[in-house]
Amino acid sequence: MKRYRPILFGVAVVALVAFVWSRNMQSPSRGTAIRIGHPKDGRIEKTDAEWKAELAPDAYRVARQSGTERAFTGATWDTKTDGVYKCVCCGQTLFDSKTKFDSGTGWPSFWEPAGEEAISLFGDGGMMGMRVEVTCSRCDAHLGHVFEDGPKPTGLRYCMNSAALQFARGN
Repeated sequence: MKRYRPILFGVAVVALVAFVWSRNMQSPSRGTAIRIGHPKDGRIEKTDAEWKAELAPDAYRVARQSGTERAFTGATWDTKTDGVYKCVCCGQTLFDSKTKFDSGTGWPSFWEPAGEEAISLFGDGGMMGMRVEVTCSRCDAHLGHVFEDGPKPTGLRYCMNSAALQFARGN
């Protein structure tokens, strides 16, 4: 039995780390506010139960629990059709297809939001280091993150989750 103690200890440590990490990954708490957008149609507040009843499971996990979909699996990561991308929770317009570009990451990427007031930004000091979280300013849905490695004219890459977006074709 003594020779198995290090193995059992290692398994227990791995199980504890996995448990703590999974609980932290499901926490929807926000970091420090960098910029809060002010939606022109006002805010939408709903209970967690109301969001869960309205949204598909993937949309709920990503938008309401700050999840991330796997790269190259989302419905709109490679869409090239003209239109707008709206919040899956509240329908607010967030991005225009004219600002979408292929970042090679497997997630829909944009160099600018549809309007400065459409999104809010929060400092996100998680396991991946310091990042900037992007949320819908109207309902606080988690959309993704913004990075400073995008194309001109802004140099920004708004890396979004398809599950948090609803695509509407242009006319």
